Amino acid sequence: MQYAYDISVVVPLFNEEESLPELVRWIRRVMHAHEFSYEVLLVDDGSTDRSWEVVQALGEEDKAVKGISFNRNYGKSAALNEGFRRCQGEVVITMDADLQDSPEEIPGLYDLIKHQKYDLISGWKKKRFDPLSKTIPTKLFNAATRKLSGIHLHDFNCGLKAYRQLVVKSIEVHGEMHRYIPVIAKWNGFTKIGEKVVQHQERKYGTTKFGLERFVYGFLDLLSITFVSRFKKRPMHFFGTLGTLMFVVGLGITLWLIVQKLFGLYSNGRVRDIVDQPLFFLALVAVVLGVQLFLAGFLAEMISMAASKRNEYLIRDKVGALKK
Repeated sequence: MQYAYDISVVVPLFNEEESLPELVRWIRRVMHAHEFSYEVLLVDDGSTDRSWEVVQALGEEDKAVKGISFNRNYGKSAALNEGFRRCQGEVVITMDADLQDSPEEIPGLYDLIKHQKYDLISGWKKKRFDPLSKTIPTKLFNAATRKLSGIHLHDFNCGLKAYRQLVVKSIEVHGEMHRYIPVIAKWNGFTKIGEKVVQHQERKYGTTKFGLERFVYGFLDLLSITFVSRFKKRPMHFFGTLGTLMFVVGLGITLWLIVQKLFGLYSNGRVRDIVDQPLFFLALVAVVLGVQLFLAGFLAEMISMAASKRNEYLIRDKVGALKK
């Protein structure tokens, strides 16, 4: 298969006007040093500063730079998904725009995909320059993801990753699922997933765009993607098992109440009606509400997965060859 470029670099960004020129120069220097043919896709996720003007200027001075501007902020997953749709390189590299990901890692990532035939390589920022309020929740998040997904990576959420083009063309990233691209890739049959220790740079400009709430959302997304990946094609395996367990528990409680009533009638003749006992109604309400709530969540997730417009975003403008 013929590819337009050796490498596509996809960079989602939000309010990063100061770092963009330095990042693009750094990428260009690395690419030229290793004689790669390449493109840089800068996806502006509705920035409110001058980021888009900077992208336009960079596109005018360097034809390898292409840009997409969302009309509003849709999130990192949306930016990555749009970049994946439009990239043309044999190997696709993603990195953040804040200069904390080093372009010097690109040749090593390229080699792992191109010559060692990995489907996906995730960066591992073994030495981080983040505060404890960020590193400790990150470690817990990664441990939970490893346990539930069966993928042994140290840093699922590292922005610096490399993919075979087939991988990014075969997956969709929506909501906040960018944290779980390795899980989505595995779900789609791309099982040769590895990691590479990468350098973590201290933030040079601006402040982080993510708060602690991302860990709460991340955990909920992990439960969602784990459930859907296991039961999307065979929901009856889940609902049948759950229904059977509930039936057995309900039948057991009912039989126990009946036996208790018969024993009471036999021993002293004074017993309460089954429907007069709070246990009966509490069990009934818990079962009904639990099934309804879980079923509603599952159906909502399935509807979202099947929505034809889930990954359509209003694009305000484009730069370079993407204008066509």
